[in-house]
Amino acid sequence: MSAVSLTELVGPPDAPLLVLGPSLGTSTILWDDVVPLLADDYRVAAWDLPGHGTGPVAREAFTVADLADAVAAAVPDDTFFYAGVSLGGATGLELALRHGDRLRAAAIVASGAQLGDPGAWAERAAQARAQSTSSLIVASAQRWFAPDSIARRPELTGRLLHALQDADDDSYARCCEALAAYDVRADLGRIDVPVLAAWGAFDAVAPEAKAVEIAAGVGNGRVERIDGAGHLPAAEQPEAVAALLRSFFASASRKAA
Repeated sequence: MSAVSLTELVGPPDAPLLVLGPSLGTSTILWDDVVPLLADDYRVAAWDLPGHGTGPVAREAFTVADLADAVAAAVPDDTFFYAGVSLGGATGLELALRHGDRLRAAAIVASGAQLGDPGAWAERAAQARAQSTSSLIVASAQRWFAPDSIARRPELTGRLLHALQDADDDSYARCCEALAAYDVRADLGRIDVPVLAAWGAFDAVAPEAKAVEIAAGVGNGRVERIDGAGHLPAAEQPEAVAALLRSFFASASRKAA
């Protein structure tokens, strides 16, 4: 697949690198309110999925493992911290499996070692191609957000839904097809980097059981709930997410020292 490009790095030039990954249908916008809360202590970068935000349009099929390889190739540092939401979190698990020697720790947010029903992903891919991603907005808003998130954060949630509308239809569909084929449950035991598995209290897409499965399956796992959030905690509860990432990465660094 085509290369993944990182956003401009934000933060002190000598600080450790933190790479942030997106959810399906969103863009780096997802992390807009988290980045300023972390940029004092980390060089923060983020990446977009194919056909989303500034991500190049996908011209061929790809897997979640391919996304992980593309992210690893784009990261300039030998080692880095990683946090990703949903498909970005799945990419984080593949990074831990395929490039674990470079990961200092990985936060897997609102995600799982396997996500959704393959048939449902195929149906959504077909819908995106036939009716465009605009046809997915209402259902996505219902899946993405806790009951009061849109009313409480209308500007950011609106921008995220616009990002979905603006996503390239075929690239979105190819992301769905990548998720249909994604399943690393049998491989979790090979992951020995520190892993945080966090879920939003209102998330029906990747609920508590998905986070518990990750934390129990890896060699060094921790599980946390994010209150007041659905499937996009980084946008819904940025302060809580930033505090959780700070605590987890600091703990992982102390243990490694």
